[in-house]
Amino acid sequence: MTSLLNRVARTAAAACIAGVLLAGAGRASARPEIPTVTAPAGAVRGRVEGDILSFKGIPYAAPPVGQNRWRPPLPAASWTGVKDASVYGPACIQPTPGAPNVYSDNLGATSEDCLTLNVWTGSTHGKAPVIVWIHGGALVAGSSKERLYDGARLASEGVVVVSINYRLGVLGYLAHPDLSAESPAGISGNYGLLDQIQALRWVQANIEAFGGDPDNVTIAGESAGGLSVMYLLASPLARDLFDKAIAQSAYMISTPELKTARFGAPSAEGAGSALALRLQAPSLRVLRGMDPQTLTDQAAMSGFGPFGVVDGVVLPRQLVDVFDRGEQAQVPILAGFNSGEIRSLRILAPPAPASAADYERIIRERYGDLADEFLRLYPSSGLAESILATTRDALYGWTSERLVRSQTAAGHPSFLYLFDHGYPAADQAGLHGFHASELPYMFGNLQRTPPRWPRIPAEPGEAALSDAMVDYWTSFARTGQPEAGGAPRWSPYAADGAYMAFRAAPEPSAGLMPGMFALHEQTMCRRRAGGSLAWNWNTGLASPVLPPADPACR
Repeated sequence: MTSLLNRVARTAAAACIAGVLLAGAGRASARPEIPTVTAPAGAVRGRVEGDILSFKGIPYAAPPVGQNRWRPPLPAASWTGVKDASVYGPACIQPTPGAPNVYSDNLGATSEDCLTLNVWTGSTHGKAPVIVWIHGGALVAGSSKERLYDGARLASEGVVVVSINYRLGVLGYLAHPDLSAESPAGISGNYGLLDQIQALRWVQANIEAFGGDPDNVTIAGESAGGLSVMYLLASPLARDLFDKAIAQSAYMISTPELKTARFGAPSAEGAGSALALRLQAPSLRVLRGMDPQTLTDQAAMSGFGPFGVVDGVVLPRQLVDVFDRGEQAQVPILAGFNSGEIRSLRILAPPAPASAADYERIIRERYGDLADEFLRLYPSSGLAESILATTRDALYGWTSERLVRSQTAAGHPSFLYLFDHGYPAADQAGLHGFHASELPYMFGNLQRTPPRWPRIPAEPGEAALSDAMVDYWTSFARTGQPEAGGAPRWSPYAADGAYMAFRAAPEPSAGLMPGMFALHEQTMCRRRAGGSLAWNWNTGLASPVLPPADPACR
């Protein structure tokens, strides 16, 4: 049924485009007219890409430059005439690339004037569901114009796809006492997150002109994009701007607080003040006068780590506390992670000890009464794999299951997945199910991967898996229920712990990694109760000694 509906939607979209673009008085050789849309923000002229219309580089906020650096975003100024929207805008400023890796790609020009978005649509008529994509990159790097994120294939299934840029690194997440002092709310940081919220406001005001339904918006992102999805779920400022959420490889880590050092991290303002000292910048005037690329590179080399800030306004409290109190957005969620997350992120895993005996000794010293369960899940007999699995589960596995548990408990059917797919080039490189490897499949962009990405074979099985994932993702955006023609039913997470495993094909399953969630939930709870330890990648061999059992941690 879903496949039939998808074919009907594609046929209708093609017919609408033919009508809108004036194929040229019946002449077969006539070229279609370039598509123009007049939205409340202004008129834009895009491109025809097969059966899809694309509009790229549309400004959704004023340039955050000069005295607007480190201020909440302002709406973009309206324009007269028709703005060209045929090419992507520049990526936001990010650190100068180092040694290439599997994710490296040429993003072209970067700029502080980067707050733009892109739209793909099958028709400018009607009210199609909307997916707003938030790119990953550790809140440091990345761009909406990465080839993996081309939205044409998703749009061919009858949804409108929007991808956004947002401020990164020190330009997007610096907190500082002087910045807080000049803020009417007395806060600073979270500028990149506020950009995302401004983009969602733009969608509410303008997406209907592109054929989208502002009352059926799904936010979606992977890695730091998944973290951003959780921040948006937690932020009161984003309430009512979206209706569903997709979090891929998200990580519900502890987050710096604006004025208080907690959970092993300095206050966000304190970290900002320390950075200014290292940069020999005695005032905001000096900081705002620095070249943005130089500032970004020097901040990165100084160890500045961009995170959201618990400021009581944009982010009211720690993510785990927001979800435990039921204060998050009350929407369905689709969430999951990949079996080989850390295979391409080995910097997040601690080095192996000299022997299996050393491994067991360290784990017993660090985990105390939880050590037996830890060693059952991550045994010394498979030391290398256990180290990778520990970090994977503490960051991504635990987070994914926590999200669907929280939303299910709140009465919103939610869906869990594990991407455990391999193919020859990835498996030969030791990258089975690596971080972000689901993206070409769920975007339908198997041949749009970065240069060093293991090449996906052009085989029917790969295309079939991608088609199923595209169907599941767009169906969830449409109705809140992921469905795919000819593929198994994806049951919502419930008492049996239902999830979908994506291997050679979708496989309905239940009871993901028994004991995994409970162990990492207990670890987080004890650290939170103690107040002095972070819960993130300091896990397993890298874990500090855990606090003893606490009555608050059942």
